[in-house]
Amino acid sequence: MPEPAERFDLITMGRLGVDLYPLQTGVPLPQVETFAKFLGGSAANVAVAAARLGRTTAVISRTGDDPFGTYLHLALKEFGVDDRFVTPVDTLPTPITFCEIFPPDDFPLYFYRRPKAPDLEIRADELDLSAIRSARIFWITGTGLSEEPSRSATLAALAARNRAGITVFDLDWRPMFWNDPEAAHPYYAEALRHATVAVGNLDECEIATGVREPRACAQALLDAGVELAVVKQGPKGVLAVHRDGTTAEVPPMPVEVVNGLGAGDAFGGSLCHGLLAGRPLEQVMRHANAAGALVASRLACSSAMPTEPEIADLLARG
Repeated sequence: MPEPAERFDLITMGRLGVDLYPLQTGVPLPQVETFAKFLGGSAANVAVAAARLGRTTAVISRTGDDPFGTYLHLALKEFGVDDRFVTPVDTLPTPITFCEIFPPDDFPLYFYRRPKAPDLEIRADELDLSAIRSARIFWITGTGLSEEPSRSATLAALAARNRAGITVFDLDWRPMFWNDPEAAHPYYAEALRHATVAVGNLDECEIATGVREPRACAQALLDAGVELAVVKQGPKGVLAVHRDGTTAEVPPMPVEVVNGLGAGDAFGGSLCHGLLAGRPLEQVMRHANAAGALVASRLACSSAMPTEPEIADLLARG
């Protein structure tokens, strides 16, 4: 556990697993012959992305007590992400996710998280609430609300943090993790009450708010309690609206898409970096868009997270 004086720039809480990406692009999964192994999971990837930008980060999650779990600990450390809050579950395997790659916009995911993913076994009584309260940014995801005991642990962490610093709710809607979309609404509403920032694409915003038009989504998120609403619109770019009236709407960065998976996590890590730096909202969004674009132009996800010079170079050329 961290010393009382230790303070992370960012602590994320949620999904962690192994991604297996095909090394053949545009080939259906049954015909793929070779795969590459990467650290995966949205919460872990956001922590990696922010660490690449020089931030001190940690992730709260769980793995199986197996070789893939060992690999994830090693990978987190190699990326500079503190793994002390990642603990094993003896009875569950580390989850694996396969994808197919059909650029520019088709990247189906196949989650192997049965009988249950260890990251849904995060328990409230095992959380380091002091570390969560002291982190400059605390980041949670919608997936963490999908099952117990992770749901109660996520809400307990939010309540203990009590909107200290920056608290980000990544709406992260994965329908395959929920039996009924309607069941998500009360938990999303409760999380929004404790969050200061909400981030999601139009599908995710619709689950959280019931509306789909981007500016209506942003206003609904502000009405739900956050200070900053970030609505990702795919090829139309991103809309960010702050409670103080500041608005930024920026187009995407044009790149040749290789693998769109992980772009949102790179966006999230850059978002955290920009908010911590106190940059103007439009600058934060442009930087985050560029980070996401760079990952979309690469095969990998976690290992493809860009550095500050790479982002600056793309923005200069953009």
